[in-house]
Amino acid sequence: MTGAAAEAVVIGASAGALDALSAILPKLSANFALPILVVVHVPADKKSLLSELFQARCALQVREAEDKEPISGGTVYFAAPGYHLLVETDRRLSLAGDEAVNYSRPSIDVLFESAADAYRSQLIGIVLTGANQDGAKGLKAVAAAGGVAIAQSPAEAFAAAMPEAAIAQCPTARVMTLAEIAAYLQGWERP
Repeated sequence: MTGAAAEAVVIGASAGALDALSAILPKLSANFALPILVVVHVPADKKSLLSELFQARCALQVREAEDKEPISGGTVYFAAPGYHLLVETDRRLSLAGDEAVNYSRPSIDVLFESAADAYRSQLIGIVLTGANQDGAKGLKAVAAAGGVAIAQSPAEAFAAAMPEAAIAQCPTARVMTLAEIAAYLQGWERP
């Protein structure tokens, strides 16, 4: 943990996301008080089953993010396919149909940059496995705002390109295995 109290977690993942998230989210108890906002690259023409899948595995509330929804602690929000997920400065969710970023909508960079603006030093940003560069600029923005930047160990990742790009853009990022990331987040659970 850092000196600043965290108020939110943002996670980005692409290729290999299901296994990576399965090693983290189900490990968190119902005492985990922070909201977790997740972008996974899912094709816009497909219905995402991520929220249903993880609700069955997690102690936390899991749902697909809705536009203008207030962000609640102890909840995992998955970005809807075909929409960027943003955090407004009043800490509400926002969905946008703007152009793809890094060939992706939802884009990890878009979520991380907007969350860094809203939460500043009280944000934990985590880039997991993936086969492109999405998330690298966003993780750098999290670190620049004083938040905690974490990248999955590329050696462990199903697709190493995304965590490698994040580490290259954000050399201060903590490089952790999935087990270490889960343990770090468990440290934020209420006793």
